[in-house]
Amino acid sequence: MEKRTIKGAAGDSLVITGEKIENLNKYLPENNVFIITDKNIYSTYKKKFPKFPVFAVPPGEKSKSTTTTAKICSWLLENNADRSSFILGIGGGVVCDIAGFVASTFMRGVKFGFVATSLLAQVDASVGGKNGINLKGYKNIIGTFNQPKFVICDTSLLKTLPKEEYYNGFAEIIKHALISDYNKFCLIEKNVDDLRKGDTDLLGNLVKKSVNIKSDIVEADEFEGGIRKKLNLGHTWGHAVEKVAKIPHGKAVSIGLVFAGRLSVKKGLLKEEELERIITILQKLELPVIANFDPKLILKTIIKDKKKQGDHIDFILMNGIGDVVIEKILVSDIKKMV
Repeated sequence: MEKRTIKGAAGDSLVITGEKIENLNKYLPENNVFIITDKNIYSTYKKKFPKFPVFAVPPGEKSKSTTTTAKICSWLLENNADRSSFILGIGGGVVCDIAGFVASTFMRGVKFGFVATSLLAQVDASVGGKNGINLKGYKNIIGTFNQPKFVICDTSLLKTLPKEEYYNGFAEIIKHALISDYNKFCLIEKNVDDLRKGDTDLLGNLVKKSVNIKSDIVEADEFEGGIRKKLNLGHTWGHAVEKVAKIPHGKAVSIGLVFAGRLSVKKGLLKEEELERIITILQKLELPVIANFDPKLILKTIIKDKKKQGDHIDFILMNGIGDVVIEKILVSDIKKMV
């Protein structure tokens, strides 16, 4: 078990990798706790849930909506929740976003924590204090920065993940390696076959490395005024692909990483052979590297991206494997590149 504390402006967030869901109660208040989860997770793990009221949303991105969050807030009111209540999100990235957003806005904010049950949530969505919901298909366009009191990453829960969800998480793991850890990238590259088989020790090691990479960046720039933007590698193009193609987040990020890689090659920052290594590792982990959709539709979505400022957008480019740079690129220039 490994613990990592993220020091935030409003308080610390404890991320625990290797803790078990069975030990959850020692991190919770004795009462006044409300659980948000999804119906699949509840069906699979309800016997392991602590004995508190539960609101289970339908699984999937469609639940990240104002309609769902309003229903949850009404449920909280009906169950006499107040400003001393604690909200616990048990689930993947969608549940973490919903629970964090509700907790950050209900009665102007109550304390909350997560048990991350998917690989994507453990290495990314649950860590760092970003909580958001979608609007008209645009990802996380309504949201907050607010740190959970704790995040529990129980890697044993990953054994029940559907194959597609398991591979989705690797897009974010590879992203973290591309941002700041060349050795981690090589470790993944050398052990792809073991990862495909679900090697638990190797997986636990990679989760810890991702948590530490993201925690370091978040602690240095909690509200994304500077270097935290690096965590958006692959996400500008990826989020647009996700909206247009209606594919899972991890797959969209994989496509976004390759687009960022091709752009980096054009800018003279990344070598062709490095891009080929990235493409190869993504494909071996059953992640797509190209979107078969009209680029004009994707560009139309990018124009509404929350990272756009005026006529330009902060794009994250790869300065080799293991390093990235933030570059302001005109939207008109991006149009020329696709």
